[in-house]
Amino acid sequence: MADIHPTAIVSSEAKIAPDVVIGAYAIVEGSVEIGAGSRLESHSIVKEGARLGEGVTIGNFAVISGLPQDLSFDASTPTIARIGKGTTVREGVTVNRATKEGKETVVGEDCFLMAEAHVGHDCQVGSNVVIGNSSLLGGHVFVGDRTFIGGGAAVHQFCRVGEGVMFGGQSTTTMDVAPFTMFAERNALFGLNLVGLRRRGFSRDTIAMLQRCYRSVFMGTGNVRRLAEELLAGEYGEREETRRFLEFFAGGSRGFAKPGRGA
Repeated sequence: MADIHPTAIVSSEAKIAPDVVIGAYAIVEGSVEIGAGSRLESHSIVKEGARLGEGVTIGNFAVISGLPQDLSFDASTPTIARIGKGTTVREGVTVNRATKEGKETVVGEDCFLMAEAHVGHDCQVGSNVVIGNSSLLGGHVFVGDRTFIGGGAAVHQFCRVGEGVMFGGQSTTTMDVAPFTMFAERNALFGLNLVGLRRRGFSRDTIAMLQRCYRSVFMGTGNVRRLAEELLAGEYGEREETRRFLEFFAGGSRGFAKPGRGA
């Protein structure tokens, strides 16, 4: 039977694994689902529509599946906020549920959301993502796997941040950020995230090919989307890592961050 502190308020409709720990003054609403080995710290709030995977930790005063900060949202609309297996959500974090019926806000597996971070409605956050203290993801933001977003950063609604990005603290983007890059300041790239690529075991040859792709797309003549399409049709489309980098440019509606001064 779940270990529920006597001061916690837990809905009788909630589906809670038998080894879950729920701390003092925590609140679990409605038909929430909480997976095995999860822990809700004191004063945490898990609201209707939340789906927590196995081994999830929700920190003090965090609010999961809060109403979207969207003036057109109808609070009676059944939507989901899903937190993946092994993810840690620290103090004061807010994750809002989706806005359209049947849709989900998703935080993937093994993520780490530091204190006071905000994940807006309809966001799609990959796995092994770190979001620093007080960072903000607007509605409908996409964040790829293994990306690190530094403290105090902001991502504008509908933007995409590709996989493996090192996104500098207190930086802001109103545009899409290409995979495997370093991002800082406002809408500025500063080359590839070489440290991250090496730590992930990318070969020298693969890194060299990614560097050539980066230079060709961002320092070539013409539209970056068209340049990426041309490269995909050649040898760079045959290698998985370079193909993922180039395919990123086929999507999105916000335009793309480009190399900053001195990059």
